[in-house]
Amino acid sequence: MNARVAITPPGSTTAGPYSPGVRAGDYLFVSGQIAYGEALRTSGVEEQTARALENVRDVLSAAGLTLADVVKTTSYLDGEADFAKFNSVYATYFEVPRPARTTVRSQLSSLIPGLLVEIDAIAYCGG
Repeated sequence: MNARVAITPPGSTTAGPYSPGVRAGDYLFVSGQIAYGEALRTSGVEEQTARALENVRDVLSAAGLTLADVVKTTSYLDGEADFAKFNSVYATYFEVPRPARTTVRSQLSSLIPGLLVEIDAIAYCGG
Protein backbone atom coordinates (compact mmCIF):
# COMPACT_ATOMS: atom_id res chain seq x y z
CA MET A 1 0.00 0.00 0.00
CA ASN A 2 1.30 3.46 -0.92
CA ALA A 3 1.66 5.58 2.20
CA ARG A 4 1.82 8.78 0.14
CA VAL A 5 -1.15 10.56 -1.41
CA ALA A 6 -0.87 13.51 -3.81
CA ILE A 7 -3.06 16.50 -2.95
CA THR A 8 -4.09 18.85 -5.74
CA PRO A 9 -6.62 21.68 -5.23
CA PRO A 10 -9.47 21.83 -7.77
CA GLY A 11 -8.39 23.72 -10.88
CA SER A 12 -4.72 23.65 -9.88
CA THR A 13 -1.96 22.98 -12.36
CA THR A 14 1.77 22.71 -11.77
CA ALA A 15 4.56 24.01 -13.94
CA GLY A 16 6.80 21.03 -13.26
CA PRO A 17 7.02 17.40 -12.21
CA TYR A 18 5.76 17.77 -8.63
CA SER A 19 2.56 17.63 -6.58
CA PRO A 20 1.16 20.76 -4.88
CA GLY A 21 0.91 18.66 -1.73
CA VAL A 22 1.74 15.17 -0.52
CA ARG A 23 0.20 13.53 2.50
CA ALA A 24 2.53 11.05 4.17
CA GLY A 25 1.21 9.51 7.35
CA ASP A 26 0.11 12.23 9.76
CA TYR A 27 1.72 15.06 7.78
CA LEU A 28 0.94 17.08 4.69
CA PHE A 29 3.89 18.59 2.84
CA VAL A 30 2.90 21.62 0.74
CA SER A 31 5.21 22.46 -2.15
CA GLY A 32 6.58 25.98 -2.46
CA GLN A 33 3.74 28.32 -3.42
CA ILE A 34 4.13 31.58 -5.32
CA ALA A 35 2.01 34.27 -6.94
CA TYR A 36 1.13 33.34 -10.53
CA GLY A 37 0.17 35.17 -13.69
CA GLU A 38 -0.72 38.84 -13.41
CA ALA A 39 -0.16 38.85 -9.64
CA LEU A 40 3.45 37.85 -10.24
CA ARG A 41 4.09 40.41 -12.95
CA THR A 42 2.52 43.44 -11.31
CA SER A 43 2.65 43.05 -7.53
CA GLY A 44 5.01 43.79 -4.68
CA VAL A 45 6.12 41.65 -1.79
CA GLU A 46 2.93 42.19 0.26
CA GLU A 47 0.66 41.02 -2.55
CA GLN A 48 2.92 38.11 -3.46
CA THR A 49 3.10 37.01 0.20
CA ALA A 50 -0.69 37.05 0.46
CA ARG A 51 -1.11 35.16 -2.83
CA ALA A 52 1.48 32.53 -1.83
CA LEU A 53 -0.28 32.00 1.52
CA GLU A 54 -3.68 31.79 -0.20
CA ASN A 55 -2.23 29.08 -2.44
CA VAL A 56 -0.90 27.25 0.64
CA ARG A 57 -4.39 27.55 2.12
CA ASP A 58 -5.91 26.06 -1.07
CA VAL A 59 -3.68 22.98 -0.88
CA LEU A 60 -4.46 22.56 2.82
CA SER A 61 -8.18 22.90 2.13
CA ALA A 62 -8.02 20.20 -0.56
CA ALA A 63 -6.71 17.90 2.18
CA GLY A 64 -9.39 18.97 4.68
CA LEU A 65 -6.96 21.11 6.70
CA THR A 66 -6.55 24.81 7.56
CA LEU A 67 -3.66 27.15 8.26
CA ALA A 68 -4.16 26.31 11.96
CA ASP A 69 -2.80 22.82 11.16
CA VAL A 70 0.53 24.18 9.84
CA VAL A 71 3.45 23.33 12.12
CA LYS A 72 6.38 24.59 9.99
CA THR A 73 6.95 26.90 7.05
CA THR A 74 9.95 27.84 5.01
CA SER A 75 9.84 31.23 3.33
CA TYR A 76 12.14 32.35 0.56
CA LEU A 77 12.58 36.07 -0.08
CA ASP A 78 14.33 37.61 -3.06
CA GLY A 79 15.62 40.56 -1.02
CA GLU A 80 16.28 41.28 2.64
CA ALA A 81 14.80 44.76 2.23
CA ASP A 82 11.39 43.09 1.83
CA PHE A 83 11.53 41.22 5.16
CA ALA A 84 9.49 43.70 7.26
CA LYS A 85 6.73 43.96 4.62
CA PHE A 86 6.67 40.18 4.20
CA ASN A 87 6.50 39.67 7.96
CA SER A 88 3.58 42.08 8.42
CA VAL A 89 1.44 40.16 5.90
CA TYR A 90 2.59 36.71 7.05
CA ALA A 91 1.61 37.47 10.66
CA THR A 92 -2.02 38.06 9.63
CA TYR A 93 -2.41 34.50 8.32
CA PHE A 94 -1.39 32.55 11.42
CA GLU A 95 -2.85 32.59 14.92
CA VAL A 96 -0.88 31.90 18.09
CA PRO A 97 0.78 29.51 18.45
CA ARG A 98 2.27 30.31 15.07
CA PRO A 99 4.13 27.61 13.16
CA ALA A 100 7.89 27.28 13.37
CA ARG A 101 9.49 29.12 10.45
CA THR A 102 12.71 29.40 8.54
CA THR A 103 13.23 32.43 6.30
CA VAL A 104 15.90 32.29 3.63
CA ARG A 105 17.17 34.94 1.26
CA SER A 106 17.16 33.41 -2.19
CA GLN A 107 17.64 34.70 -5.68
CA LEU A 108 14.11 33.84 -6.74
CA SER A 109 13.99 36.44 -9.49
CA SER A 110 16.86 34.67 -11.23
CA LEU A 111 14.54 31.64 -11.60
CA ILE A 112 11.36 33.53 -12.45
CA PRO A 113 11.58 37.25 -13.28
CA GLY A 114 9.56 39.31 -10.80
CA LEU A 115 9.26 36.55 -8.19
CA LEU A 116 9.79 37.95 -4.69
CA VAL A 117 8.31 35.29 -2.34
CA GLU A 118 7.91 31.52 -2.18
CA ILE A 119 6.46 29.68 0.83
CA ASP A 120 6.24 25.97 1.59
CA ALA A 121 4.58 24.36 4.60
CA ILE A 122 4.23 21.22 6.68
CA ALA A 123 0.88 20.54 8.35
CA TYR A 124 -0.05 17.98 10.97
CA CYS A 125 -3.06 15.87 9.99
CA GLY A 126 -3.22 13.62 13.03
CA GLY A 127 -5.68 15.65 15.05
